[in-house]
Amino acid sequence: MNDFTDKNILVLGGSRGIGAAIVRRFAAGGGQVAFTYAGSRPAAEKLAAETGASAIQADSADRSELVATVAGRGALDILVIAAGTLVMGDPLEIEADAIDHMIDVNVRAPYHAAVEAARRMNANGRIIVIGSVNGDRMPIAGATAYALTKSAVQGMVRGLARDFGARGITVNSIQPGPTDSDMNPADGPMAQTMHGFMAIKRHARPDEVAELTAYVAGPHGAMITGSMQTIDGGFGA
Repeated sequence: MNDFTDKNILVLGGSRGIGAAIVRRFAAGGGQVAFTYAGSRPAAEKLAAETGASAIQADSADRSELVATVAGRGALDILVIAAGTLVMGDPLEIEADAIDHMIDVNVRAPYHAAVEAARRMNANGRIIVIGSVNGDRMPIAGATAYALTKSAVQGMVRGLARDFGARGITVNSIQPGPTDSDMNPADGPMAQTMHGFMAIKRHARPDEVAELTAYVAGPHGAMITGSMQTIDGGFGA
């Protein structure tokens, strides 16, 4: 188990799903963990009580609130941006405001959070964005805008890796495929269709994604930067 003792860690979007699994993983490794949540107060309070992490209510779509939250944590060692949203449907029918909100959460928030963290981040820090294999492959109709946001994350990660590399700060994206969560349950209506694209025909567990995140965030990840670390059961193979 990677040792994160005394590491100052912030997980944006940590109350449920993959984010909650990441909070648990870093807390189990001894990290000083804080996480944000937008509307899931009961889940956030339960996770905080379980792990000893600090729960902070903050809306990732509100840039001022987001930046203030990141700045308020001081010199971070690890920032994980797990907050994300999914809008699907016919692009001719989806409300434009819903698409803009998804872009705010999935693209603008990771950029501004990463930049703000880097202003005071400790040397050899880690910035990790939870992206998606859909940045590489979108085999079904109705998720164009979602795929757009995840492809944008790829470009951001590559660029920021170069911007912050002189300080030993790494910037990477973890790209899950279908993962069992509220957003994409393993018994959901699309499960069999998604499994049909996969070599390993099941949803990933959030803790499996958390383990990969911990590896990239730990000492073995010192030379991994500007990369897309895909964990998708062969969805994009």
